[in-house]
Amino acid sequence: MSGLMTKSVAQERKKPKMEARTAVGSVAGFTIVATGMAALAVLVAAALYAQGQDKDKYLLKSPSGIAFSDFRGYEDWAVVSSARTDQVLKVIVGNPTMITAFKSGVPGNGQPFPDGSMIVKLQWKPKRSTEAPFVVDVPDIFAQAFVMEKDSRRFPKTGGWGYAVFNYDAASDRFTADPESLSDCGHACHTAVKKKDYIFHPYEKR
Repeated sequence: MSGLMTKSVAQERKKPKMEARTAVGSVAGFTIVATGMAALAVLVAAALYAQGQDKDKYLLKSPSGIAFSDFRGYEDWAVVSSARTDQVLKVIVGNPTMITAFKSGVPGNGQPFPDGSMIVKLQWKPKRSTEAPFVVDVPDIFAQAFVMEKDSRRFPKTGGWGYAVFNYDAASDRFTADPESLSDCGHACHTAVKKKDYIFHPYEKR
């Protein structure tokens, strides 16, 4: 009988320890879940913010009516070429229609780019790399997207090309349509390469 009582007392003493362990485990599990939920919330918020920024910029139109949304997805378009001046680093990208035309030989074969072709010149202010073991300039602050789209009906006076500029302000993380950007804003320069359907940069070998 005393043996049973001793065993019962021992079991009762173990219960608080087991309950404490269960409580600790529950708290730890809750903490992990809460942390995971918080991290997910941050990621979702960041994604929604990015989507909001994209939505805002794609509402923009140049003074002549060229919509930034026409160039939706340009961030992932294939690179055509690159260039630089003393003040600006430039990467030129093209939409699939433009890239297909380039690969078929346009404009070197004498054919013009088809309607629907689009090209974007992305421009950054450069800075000297502090990490590379050699002297090299790299992109610093994004400044501007210069866009061209081929639509022979809309832009018959400028070789079928419409031009626009969308400026980027890093401080506000916002794009704005350049108020002086007319549909022919780049045509005067591009007439120098009229024989190449007004496109300076060829699709570079890679």
